[in-house]
Amino acid sequence: MNWQHEIHSIISGIGKSPAKNLIETATCVLRKSKGTGSYAQKNQFSKNDEAAWLIQWIEENKLWFTTLDVNRYLTRGAEQRVYLQQDGLNVIKLNDSVFYEFWEGYFHSLLIYNFLFPNTAYELLGFYQEEEILHAVIRQKFIKITEPTNSDLINDFLCSNGFILKKNHDYFHPQAGIILEDLHDENVLTNHGVLFFIDTVIYLSKKQNNN
Repeated sequence: MNWQHEIHSIISGIGKSPAKNLIETATCVLRKSKGTGSYAQKNQFSKNDEAAWLIQWIEENKLWFTTLDVNRYLTRGAEQRVYLQQDGLNVIKLNDSVFYEFWEGYFHSLLIYNFLFPNTAYELLGFYQEEEILHAVIRQKFIKITEPTNSDLINDFLCSNGFILKKNHDYFHPQAGIILEDLHDENVLTNHGVLFFIDTVIYLSKKQNNN
């Protein structure tokens, strides 16, 4: 597999119809916005500019998520809150993209995540705003833990797929230019001997971003 070509195709939407996938659509909206109007005249397109453009697009397309059940709250991390859906089969996550310099980088991370871990893929349902902070609302399969996760198995799995352990729970794929961080046993769950990656921080190397 030509990893660089594959990742470039994923984040650029080559050969895909963005209308079929809201993550791809949001990525496409931001990509186009950076080359239009007053934003194109700025020396730097900031994350606040991205949020303003996204909010305009969200309002025009009625993409605000209005059915959040706060009584089904499960837990929270540094960047997101997690709620169990009523069916018990999925979780809803509110993510403010705090780990990313730009919203576009966050959407890229979702696309790459879905490519790497399709059995726990994210679905973008819409957006939620709280105290003027924009959140993406994503849905993911709920994984029941049946046994503790063995970190050695995480390492073996990733290394067998071309990743290199950098430090602690962080990995790098030199050919793909993918950085995976925070892969501890709370973000990789085990169900009957099978590993499920449910929450990873994904970045692209500067070289991959510039391709």
